[in-house]
Amino acid sequence: MASKFILVALATAATLCWESASAQASAPVSREQRKADTATANKAGRLAPAGQGGAPQARSTAAPTTKTRAERKAETAAAAKSGQLAPAGQGGTPQAAPPATASTKTREQRKAETAEAAKKGQLVPAGQGSPTK
Repeated sequence: MASKFILVALATAATLCWESASAQASAPVSREQRKADTATANKAGRLAPAGQGGAPQARSTAAPTTKTRAERKAETAAAAKSGQLAPAGQGGTPQAAPPATASTKTREQRKAETAEAAKKGQLVPAGQGSPTK
């Protein structure tokens, strides 16, 4: 009985020593080391882009641009005006907005329809989703 107790005590002591040694082997990295690692990864292009995440992308090996900043800004303004830019934070290809059609009703007609729908209780409260049909 005493030998079992001693055996259990030795096993427990060995386990505690092993956990202590392994904890020291994986000591936390200092702030300076972390900053140096991050700077190295940034220079190598291995950091994930900010925003919605995703895998790190390799840096472009294409030749530098020959356009001036003013030319790039003018192109971007023209693309924004024509609706070709994707909304901020939305990756992928831009989707063209549906063509706007002129309304056939006057403002007074729309207000009257809205007032009638409110009287009938057909309006959906703000934030409650789309109306059901």
